[in-house]
Amino acid sequence: MGKICVVTNETQAAEAAAVRLRARYGDSSLEDADFVVALGGDGLMLQTLHRVMGTETPVYGMNFGSVGFMMNTYSEDGLLDRLEASQRTRIYPLAMEVLDASGHERTALAINEVSLFRSTYQAAKLQILVDDEVRLDELICDGALLATPAGSTAYNLSAHGPILPIEAPLLALTPISPFRPRRWRGAILSNRAAVKFITREANKRPVSAVADNVEFHNVLEVTVREDRSHGVTLLFDPGTSLEERVLSEQFRF
Repeated sequence: MGKICVVTNETQAAEAAAVRLRARYGDSSLEDADFVVALGGDGLMLQTLHRVMGTETPVYGMNFGSVGFMMNTYSEDGLLDRLEASQRTRIYPLAMEVLDASGHERTALAINEVSLFRSTYQAAKLQILVDDEVRLDELICDGALLATPAGSTAYNLSAHGPILPIEAPLLALTPISPFRPRRWRGAILSNRAAVKFITREANKRPVSAVADNVEFHNVLEVTVREDRSHGVTLLFDPGTSLEERVLSEQFRF
């Protein structure tokens, strides 16, 4: 019988459900579990995936949040059978390398996207290089992001970026409120590409960089590439895989 670790978003409903699940199925530590069961929304799922990053422990989410795009429906019955029958999706994060204005180099991983944002009322000015070749000399904007297929239906979609099939070896490069060039809508890149953002007039137009929920301020350069040395596994009930959800999202109105 598989050992499970139950984590929650600490809301009252999720905590009460966790007590019942632990009573029925036991509760192992995160290090000893065969499965992690996350009770919450997509935010909790991202936090949990970062916690298991680099391990082979799969994560099965049940929705106690608002959207729950990465979650399954909640049911207390037959949980172990559901876990064994679930469909697996392996996804890989983006590695973000940052050079800030104080000369410090910092790193972080992002499962959904790496985003750059203006930090004041002044629009950001970004130069964008792909594999060390300048592709856009100057983008005046509120920001820009690079999204994985898993993250393409999240903030990327809200910024009018493309939805990517979950198994596609692609990344979505999307501007956030572009002012110049106004009609540039971004690019679809190979997942082997290394994307560098260079901030211009950084003292006058400070920029922050965010990898999921990790933020660095006053960045000068940000380099982003897919990191195949890390990976996480999500579990979905049959017929509701992440691939199917991403496909269905493209036909919503």
